[in-house]
Amino acid sequence: MAPTRAMPPAGALYDGRVMHRRLIPFGHRFSYRVVSLLLDIDRIAEATAACRLLGHRRFAPFGFDERDHGPRDGSPLRPWVDHQLAAHGIDLAGGEVRLLCFPRVLGYVFNPLSIFFCRHADGRLAALIHQVHNTFDQQHCYVLPVDPDRPSGAPVLQRCDKQLYVSPFIGPEATYRFRIKEPDDRLSVLIRESVPEGELLLATLTGERRPLTDRQLARAFFAHPLMSFKVIAAIHWEALQLWRKGATFHRRPRPPTVESGN
Repeated sequence: MAPTRAMPPAGALYDGRVMHRRLIPFGHRFSYRVVSLLLDIDRIAEATAACRLLGHRRFAPFGFDERDHGPRDGSPLRPWVDHQLAAHGIDLAGGEVRLLCFPRVLGYVFNPLSIFFCRHADGRLAALIHQVHNTFDQQHCYVLPVDPDRPSGAPVLQRCDKQLYVSPFIGPEATYRFRIKEPDDRLSVLIRESVPEGELLLATLTGERRPLTDRQLARAFFAHPLMSFKVIAAIHWEALQLWRKGATFHRRPRPPTVESGN
């Protein structure tokens, strides 16, 4: 009899860094340290049950709440994910879905980007759902299939047209190109944003995997005690710097009502 394969942990922690680099019409760069969660959305209770410092829909130093993701109404995330994928002709047949996101810190979080890694029942990566939030409490999801001919272990390469107003200093006509490695011991997310004038912005999220334990959560909390507040403060501070440098201001249009595909 073949040995039974051990089920992977329901969650992991990544100690990492976000970097943004603007290329045109002038250079501008910033980076800051962050903590990310990677959670199996069908095993959230399991992932949080063993950690007193990570609350599931309760106050704790770190927290996770379904109200921050998917339809943002507190309902289970799996039906929403399956519905999004079905609209693009993708059926996971019960395969695993893991969500990469920032945790709540002292009850607050802002996730500029959350990524759902969606797998077929046989383990093959089928699609990524990129859920983008802006600071006006709007969101949009880009549902992008993964190339079935992608060699195992190779980065996921995807692209889509921008649909959601994110920054007042980036126009509406833009394209995202993603280069993402499946999270393992290391995390690597690269986003290139291009406008008609050329490549405008590089954004990265990198990190090293840590076990999801109270010990690691405590270390992360004392290293980043106000991370969520720092993220939103950094967004507004860097916007001010761009304005001072003379970046063109673009007014906010109506948000899209339909999720995007490839």
